[in-house]
Amino acid sequence: MEIGIDSFVSALFDNGSGVTLSAVDAMSQILERIEFADSVGLDVFGIGEHHRKEFLDSAPAVILAAAAARTKNIRLTSAVTVLSAADPVRVFQNFATLDLISKGRIEMVVGRGSFIEAFPLFGLNLQDYDELFTEKLDLLLTLRENEHVHWSGQFRPALTGQGVYPRPLQNPLPIWIGVGGTPASFARAGLLGLPLMVAVIGGETHRFRPLVDLYKEAGRKAGHPAEQLKVGLHSLGYVAKTRQEATDEFFPGYAQSFSSIGKERGWSAVTREHFDAQTTSLGAILVGDPEEIAERIIRHSKALGGISRITFQMDIASLPHDKLMKSIELLGTRVAPLLRAYSKSDTF
Repeated sequence: MEIGIDSFVSALFDNGSGVTLSAVDAMSQILERIEFADSVGLDVFGIGEHHRKEFLDSAPAVILAAAAARTKNIRLTSAVTVLSAADPVRVFQNFATLDLISKGRIEMVVGRGSFIEAFPLFGLNLQDYDELFTEKLDLLLTLRENEHVHWSGQFRPALTGQGVYPRPLQNPLPIWIGVGGTPASFARAGLLGLPLMVAVIGGETHRFRPLVDLYKEAGRKAGHPAEQLKVGLHSLGYVAKTRQEATDEFFPGYAQSFSSIGKERGWSAVTREHFDAQTTSLGAILVGDPEEIAERIIRHSKALGGISRITFQMDIASLPHDKLMKSIELLGTRVAPLLRAYSKSDTF
């Protein structure tokens, strides 16, 4: 099982000191965290894509390029590329170039995103939400398979045999589908035989098992081998030396961020009671000490029928850079070895 981190580069406010970080400092710190994650042996680091004031990840390929030049082993990915609002040709070219820079360590997770700002920003109609993604995913996969492309669709001028360059080092370039809770999205990923990245940011993880089963069954019926139908899990998480330390440090920023988002979406304000319930053995938020977190990841993997990747989203809580660095260290030196030992022995 691979273990890593996803970031939205959102640490503009340091919840530990009350000091607002400059965008320059926040960007410098995220690159330092990626480089450190590589040095402690984590498997993957993902950068999201948002078009909001509180996030600095509107150009994830640029951030990943800087990270690729500073790292040696860690795989680098988007988390997610908002494909509905992008030109698949430029997306493919950006990530193919990244693959060459990184010497074959690039992946992308494509999805529709959980925010809608990209649609009006790029002159798109939100009513075309599903159709845009379906068509652009088809083009992206066509670009991956063909150097010269013949393709036509509704939302982009046709391609009539033009060459698309550069070609990536990896063949094929890894493309995952990022999904929330829509059954059609799980089934589509299975039909296409693409690995699945499931974002579970609340509730109980085991409730996603029917959707994962739907994905695998759709893939099986489409003739894809079982080993091709990989499932990854994206979770909110944070690791500290003790469970109490982890929950006390993570909660204030988590509550602030999700209460703010909740005002936009009509959610109730976040309470400590709600948060604590989400960090129990069945809850989706992976906050605790290293041994507890490793055990919970294994439990979640079993509940979902086996996962091949787990990524932590931890900077949403606006924690100080030094605490995030310590958490990365614990993930790499304590949690990851436990998961790798379990993968070899199937016991914990």
